Amino acid sequence: MHPKTTFIRLFLFIAFILPAFVAVGQGQGITIDKIIVKVDNYIILQSDLEASYLQYLSDGRPASADAKCQMLQGLVVNKVLAAKAEIDSVIVEDKRVDSELDRRMQYMASQFGSEKKIEEAYGKSIDALKTELRKSLKEQLTVQQMQDEITKGIKITPNEVKRFYNSIPKDSIPYFPTEVEVGQIVKIGSVSKAQKTQTREKLDEIRTRIVNGEDFETLAKTYSDDLGSARQGGNLGYAKRGQMVADFEAAALKLKKNDISPVIESEFGFHIIQLLDRRGDEYNARHILIRPSYADVDLTEATAYLDSLRSRILSDTISFEKAAKEYSDDKASAPSGGILTDANSGSTKIFAENLDPVIYLTVDTMQVGHISKPVAYRTDDGKSAMRILYYKSKIAPHYANLTDDWQKIYNAALGEKKNKVLNEWFEKSKGEVYISIDDDYKDCKLMQGIQ
Repeated sequence: MHPKTTFIRLFLFIAFILPAFVAVGQGQGITIDKIIVKVDNYIILQSDLEASYLQYLSDGRPASADAKCQMLQGLVVNKVLAAKAEIDSVIVEDKRVDSELDRRMQYMASQFGSEKKIEEAYGKSIDALKTELRKSLKEQLTVQQMQDEITKGIKITPNEVKRFYNSIPKDSIPYFPTEVEVGQIVKIGSVSKAQKTQTREKLDEIRTRIVNGEDFETLAKTYSDDLGSARQGGNLGYAKRGQMVADFEAAALKLKKNDISPVIESEFGFHIIQLLDRRGDEYNARHILIRPSYADVDLTEATAYLDSLRSRILSDTISFEKAAKEYSDDKASAPSGGILTDANSGSTKIFAENLDPVIYLTVDTMQVGHISKPVAYRTDDGKSAMRILYYKSKIAPHYANLTDDWQKIYNAALGEKKNKVLNEWFEKSKGEVYISIDDDYKDCKLMQGIQ
């Protein structure tokens, strides 16, 4: 197989098919396991390779010893990256790991329907699952950071993109299924005054207990809805001015050291804050966060608001993109005018089959250019909301070309350029770590560089 063909197929597999979250229970059902590679203090299990290979086959690709070797080689390179990161003191902060772990678990909860359903599916508590996943996630983020360090500053010109595309064998140009561009404007449901009052009263009670001598850290671990910091007793670590949301920061910086704030409200919910330290333009605070129940809120106001906004858009009083930027509650899509992007490629053109199923079912009944009436949905962090969807464009199935698929080809070309740099790095670095490969995999010739 032409090496360019191998790269394109592998790139497309990684960029558009692999899920963007850690697979819980990966390798379940494999009863015989063994260590097949050691890289310093890191190991690769046979179940790790089988899980990667099964994911590869799930796309309907034919079984291949070469493909399995490619999977193993990728795993080895990742372990070398992790080992070298340890040697070179490339460190991922625990705060980042906890934040990413929370984000991914929230995503999973949105897919399963609730955290309780995740626990039922795997027979373990959320905390137990997080504990199991944390080590592998930290390693994954460390590998990513090490790759970024090695390839930072690498750029690619339009001429290089064209040369890359023209070098692909004509019979190997990827065939893309239907792609769509979809936008959304979101309004989160209103929490009632009664819910807010109840939340404030609960936090006031907790604050009184702390003032009367109970331990802030213990109460944060017990009651805080900020699961990432709760594990650290509510401690958020040092933050620079402007890093936290304005309401939180303003309240924290009014405090004297060790003082506890009254209950304050931010976009995340309600907090009590204790200032632990200040040094220059940095401060260290801890908090207890309690969110009102966003699962049971009034959506009447949000629906009426979006109905009115939709009418303005349809009458050309305001464009969809401007309305999204100014009024949408979805901070991820609002800056881009509400247009959704692919999580891996960053492109606004998303394969229809990769759309959120609810969005897919909605736009499948719409014509291009139309805007839906308000529809209910649940945000990734569990809030009840309404949204209107804009079916901006549709691209029929086609072979990749520079006009319709510039971003994908650009990413692939840049990926190949970075791959060459990583190849050179691997060749220089593999002798700096201990690598032992099981005899069953010697035929893979893993130490001959990245193919």
